[in-house]
Amino acid sequence: MSELTALDSVYISAVLADTVDQLAVLGKIMPQTFEGRPDANEMVGDEISQILDSQRNLESTYENLIHQRGELRGGPKRDMGRLQDNSQQISSVVGGLRNANQTFTKSLKQSPLTADNLYKMQDDRQFLQDVLSDTLEEMLKEKTFMAIIQAVSMEKEKKAELQNTILKEEEGRKEIKSLQKQIATVRIEREEETQQRNQMIAHLKDQLQEMKAKTSMEGKYVQKDAEVAMGQTQKRCSLTEKEMKDEIELLKQKIDEEQRVNTEIETYLKRHQTEMEEKVEYWMEKYDKDVEAKTHELEVLKASKANDLSRLQELTKLYVEYEQVCVEDRIEKEKARRKAEQEQEELKSCIMLQSWWRGVMVRKQLGPYSKKKKKKGKKGKKGSGKKKGKKKK
Repeated sequence: MSELTALDSVYISAVLADTVDQLAVLGKIMPQTFEGRPDANEMVGDEISQILDSQRNLESTYENLIHQRGELRGGPKRDMGRLQDNSQQISSVVGGLRNANQTFTKSLKQSPLTADNLYKMQDDRQFLQDVLSDTLEEMLKEKTFMAIIQAVSMEKEKKAELQNTILKEEEGRKEIKSLQKQIATVRIEREEETQQRNQMIAHLKDQLQEMKAKTSMEGKYVQKDAEVAMGQTQKRCSLTEKEMKDEIELLKQKIDEEQRVNTEIETYLKRHQTEMEEKVEYWMEKYDKDVEAKTHELEVLKASKANDLSRLQELTKLYVEYEQVCVEDRIEKEKARRKAEQEQEELKSCIMLQSWWRGVMVRKQLGPYSKKKKKKGKKGKKGSGKKKGKKKK
């Protein structure tokens, strides 16, 4: 811990000494209990009335939300979003009512007029007085204040341990409640499952009796149905046999017709083949002539392509030279722009630094902004000389 300056140490020591004296006086004038005072009942009544007013407000809000939920459910069109919001609001209001009841019960059990609260206040005051006294002695001797830092850190650790203990206890209670709810839920589910299985067994017994009766009736029905199906099959086979004979006669007639058509098609194809051979000779001669013409055109195109390629190479070279010139020009412009931006930023920084320094001189009253002090005798001169020496340091 860095040591304090002489002026800060003197000022803080004076403040701490004043605070310690006030705490000592407060410890002597505080009563041991509020019981028997004329305004004691008013203090308790005000606290209880505030708790009751807040509880009445929560109850009225709860009634309004319940009425609103009934209207939303009974309407022609249900708005699920509004119903969810209403349910969340009801749960929050119920939690507020529960907390208000707990606060009211706690306030009735623990009265603020008892001496325990005043003993707690006296202990806290004594602790604060001891810490500040130790800090004052340390500052007067060593010009440090490690005592108050250590006391604060110790109290923080105690408070953290207490909060951790409370949180663990709350988590344990919540876990016990959840396990109890799970046990009750499982018990109810098992009872319902057992009842459902008993009902299912009775239902299956009834179905078994019905299935036996149906099986005997279906056996008789299947026997009669098989006899009828056999008669139908025999009649259908005789009809099918007659149809197949008629189809055989029809296929013989079609075969004769196909043979006649085949001979006619052969004669037509032979005649058509001679015509096609003549056309093939004509198209072969035409193909040779067209190939020679296209070959000549291809040679002409190759020559023009070579000329165009040489011209393209020349233009490409010229384009590369122009592009290099453009790139160099852009680089020079970018350097000039960055240099101008840097100069502008440096100018802004210089202006901000000057304005900050002027503000510091005005606030600290340095240089041309310092106030001229009047002379007040020898003592005033000595004091002013010391102060000026401190300022120069």
